[in-house]
Amino acid sequence: MLTFLGFAMIATFLVLIMMKKMSPIAALVLIPALFCVFAGKGAHLGDYVIEGVGKLAPTAAMLMFAIVYFGLMIDVGLFDPIVRGILRFCKADPMRVVVGTAVLAAIVSLDGDGSTTFMITVSAMYPLYKRLGLSLVVMTGVAATANGVMNTLPWGGPTARAATALKLDAADIFVPMIPALAVGLLFVFALAYVLGLRERRRVGVLALPGQKAPREVAEAEEVEKVEQTERTERTEQTESVEGDLVAAAAGSAAHSGSAGSAAPGATTGPTPAATPLPTPTAAPGSAAVAAPEDGFQGLDPDRATLRPRLYWFNAGLTVALLAAMIMELLPIPVLFLLGAALALTVNFPHMPDQKARLAAHADNVLNVAGMVFAAAVFTGVLTGTGMVKHMADWLVGAIPEGMGPHMALVTGLLSLPLTYFMSNDGFYFGVLPVLAEAGAAHGVSPLEIARASLVGQALHMSSPLVPAVYVLVGMARVEFGDHTRFTVKWAALTSLVVLAAGMLFGII
Repeated sequence: MLTFLGFAMIATFLVLIMMKKMSPIAALVLIPALFCVFAGKGAHLGDYVIEGVGKLAPTAAMLMFAIVYFGLMIDVGLFDPIVRGILRFCKADPMRVVVGTAVLAAIVSLDGDGSTTFMITVSAMYPLYKRLGLSLVVMTGVAATANGVMNTLPWGGPTARAATALKLDAADIFVPMIPALAVGLLFVFALAYVLGLRERRRVGVLALPGQKAPREVAEAEEVEKVEQTERTERTEQTESVEGDLVAAAAGSAAHSGSAGSAAPGATTGPTPAATPLPTPTAAPGSAAVAAPEDGFQGLDPDRATLRPRLYWFNAGLTVALLAAMIMELLPIPVLFLLGAALALTVNFPHMPDQKARLAAHADNVLNVAGMVFAAAVFTGVLTGTGMVKHMADWLVGAIPEGMGPHMALVTGLLSLPLTYFMSNDGFYFGVLPVLAEAGAAHGVSPLEIARASLVGQALHMSSPLVPAVYVLVGMARVEFGDHTRFTVKWAALTSLVVLAAGMLFGII
């Protein structure tokens, strides 16, 4: 009964948010509350919710102050050079923009924190996507999938959990998996390339301010050739005319030529894909890219919050913060709390400025923190009622006896749905030991089971139970249901590619 209710609750939640019948926060709260009553444990709902909130409270605190910290770093201009570098690389080509998104997300993912990765990636790429009219779900899908592959780093969480649960060394799990994970990351880059080509076909190669699109350049050259031919013909026709007529004709030709050069589109009309995008005044290659249709203002290079004299202080503070996270000098929520307080005080010493900066980021903070605490209701009910345990036991029990020698493959395949529908803690500490015991009975090494358990992380990062995904869709202004519909298939395919590569290389 609990097995059926667990799957039914998850399915109901996903269907309602993908059909946009409920907001994620409402669905995360009301649906588990209803199914808790169906399970006959409504009297314990309060205990389940409090327990879930207690487990996720540190995550909510971390996200709140991480959003404030990185929001301040964006305000003061720490990431402006990155944005300008991306703009120079992308050159308003949708294919390069999408590939650049994947590369940036993969690089930033080295810090091991998904929320940080998404905040930096979206801050850098969102203005460009809006400016060029590209699909925002492509951005969120590519960023989430790239981060999912990189989430397997030993300091990212899953590898450490697998090592702890099976009493293994994290290096023994991760290092042999590097070739398979590298193949997975290359697949993400190839996927970004294909999606970028699709976006290029849809919107064309556009031009940022101060740039000419390729088609526009070609058309201008063609128009110039036509005008040159016309001027030559007119000159030949007027050679036998008297001087005054020659002068008049020459003046007319000059006027016609200058007009044509000034507005080449008047002759042939550029195609929509080659038309430079209308834009507010901005220096070419700068980060000031805006979407007037929705009032969005990108990273204005002249914004009042810039602190160029404090650039190296902010850069050093950020590097020190990330290093402290990797070295685990303090809990991550405490590090971001201290970092946010220090950055706010140094960059904005006056109280009105501090209040203004906090108010500017309050919207994101409230949305993400609210989503995390709502997710605590969902996970609290799943765990407290025993639905997660019954679901896991049912799935493990459904494995045919003949698959015992192939438990590594089975573990890899099960990691896709289980890490999507469960938290990493639930999977690695609840399910993985059971799978490892079943594999050991058939001579399968726990190391192989542990490595196989990592392949589902590309899909896991888009799970509704992962707080970081709400940072991603919230900052990108994408509906979670739209993100899910687009991303799940590509993320699952990426996970299968990692699994296939691991088997091909003999790692799994």
